[in-house]
Amino acid sequence: MSVHDDLTSVHRALDDLLRSVTRLEQQIGSGLEIRRVRTDAEHLRESLGLLREAAQGPSPAQRRPLVTISDTPYDISLWTDSDDEGLGARDRHAP
Repeated sequence: MSVHDDLTSVHRALDDLLRSVTRLEQQIGSGLEIRRVRTDAEHLRESLGLLREAAQGPSPAQRRPLVTISDTPYDISLWTDSDDEGLGARDRHAP
């Protein structure tokens, strides 16, 4: 089965689950337990929607363009008067 087929199968199963929860709610009332089950099933439906979007991959508009970084060395003057991370300034010593 493909991912699309699996997602469709899960979607159908969730629809069946929600219908069953509705029938149970009509039979036993809308207590805290049945509301929790309904909420959990609805969260599963939302999560499945997010999973379906993620499985489709990003749209061309959402893809970020690649940035080329040059291999040429940086100008050494960029680091004049800078601190070495974790070591402090060059003219001072750690305590």
